Amino acid sequence: MQLIDTHCHLDLEDFDTDRDQVLSRCQRSGIEKIIVPAIESSSWQNLLGICEQHNALFPALGLHPVFIDKHNDDDIIKLEQQVNIHRPVAVGEIGLDFFIKNTDKARQINIFEKQLAIAEEKKLPVILHVRKAHDEVLKLLRDKKIPGGTCHAFSGSEQQARQYIDMGFKLGFGGTLTYPNAHRIHALAKALPLDYIVLETDAPDMSGHTHKGERNSPEYLPDALNALSVIKSIDIELVAEQTTKNAEKLFQL
Repeated sequence: MQLIDTHCHLDLEDFDTDRDQVLSRCQRSGIEKIIVPAIESSSWQNLLGICEQHNALFPALGLHPVFIDKHNDDDIIKLEQQVNIHRPVAVGEIGLDFFIKNTDKARQINIFEKQLAIAEEKKLPVILHVRKAHDEVLKLLRDKKIPGGTCHAFSGSEQQARQYIDMGFKLGFGGTLTYPNAHRIHALAKALPLDYIVLETDAPDMSGHTHKGERNSPEYLPDALNALSVIKSIDIELVAEQTTKNAEKLFQL
C-alpha cells in the first residue's frame, strides 16, 4: 500500500536528531510522500532545504494564523517571491483561528485574504487551518477561484464539510480517528465520501491514541488509515488507494 501524509511539520526541530531514520521507517511502511506546510517566514528556507534533500518531501509555503504576532507586513511580498521561485505544491498553512483568546481577527482575515489572492493568481491549492471560523473561511473562499485544497484536521459540521467539498476541497483526518471516544469525528468521517478524504498526521502534534503523550510522527499514518477503514467499513487497501489518489490529484504529485 502507498500512503501520503498530507500534513506533517517534518522541518521542525523535533525531528532534527532522527529525521532520516523517521523517513526510512516511513518508506518501509509505504508512506512514500509527505507534504510539509510552513508556519512562518523565518522557517521557509530551512523547510525548503530539507525538502530538497529528500525526494519524499514536498513543501507548502504560507503564514499560519496561530502565529499572527510573528508575521510582518512584508511577509506577503516575500511569500509571493518565494512561490514564484520555488513553486511549492500549495500555499499553506493558512487560515483563521478564532479559538485563540484576544487574537486580532481583523489582521488574521487580512493576511488570509492576501494569501488566498496569491494562491488564486498562481493557481495553487491551499492548506487550511481553521478553528471556530469555518463560516468566515467559507465566505472568503467563495470570492476566490482557488483550485481546491485541504481543510486540515477538519472538525466542523457535516454541512460545512460539504460546502468545502463543493469548492473542490478535501478534508484531512488523522490521529483523532484513533481515539475510541471521538464519536463526532467518527460520525463525520463515516458520513463523508471517501473521494473527499485525505490522511494526515500533523506531526509532531496531534498524536493518536496509541502514541498519546509522545511526539507524533508521519510513520504513524497507518494508524489513521486503519481507523478510517474500520469506521467506514471499507477494505483497508481500498481506503489507502483512494486517499492516496485524492492527495496525488489535488497536489499534482
